[in-house]
Amino acid sequence: GWGRIISDFDTGLYAFDTVKPGIVPGRNGRPMAPHLNLWIVARGINIGLSTRLYIDDEAEANATDPVLNLIEQVDRRPTIIAKREMQDGKPVYRLDIRLQGEGETVFLDI
Repeated sequence: GWGRIISDFDTGLYAFDTVKPGIVPGRNGRPMAPHLNLWIVARGINIGLSTRLYIDDEAEANATDPVLNLIEQVDRRPTIIAKREMQDGKPVYRLDIRLQGEGETVFLDI
């Protein structure tokens, strides 16, 4: 599927509803952990920024994901792993996207 959202201009918050993805085959049939592909565009950014949203309660699949494991700085991998929270009795996943500075989101050169 494909979707488009606009963040709130005052707070920078964004949200969208979707189904939780499953494991999908990658190159050579190698399984990829459940994830969403994200493309971030904004005023002041000359090119779109590509990243992924992985899910923290998929730790076993994340540990073997070929793309996630390409990130050499292991301590930066959590910047693209959404944290599970409960809101109104329902699970939601939170991923803060930071364009620079401490905790900067990993962006992929694709």
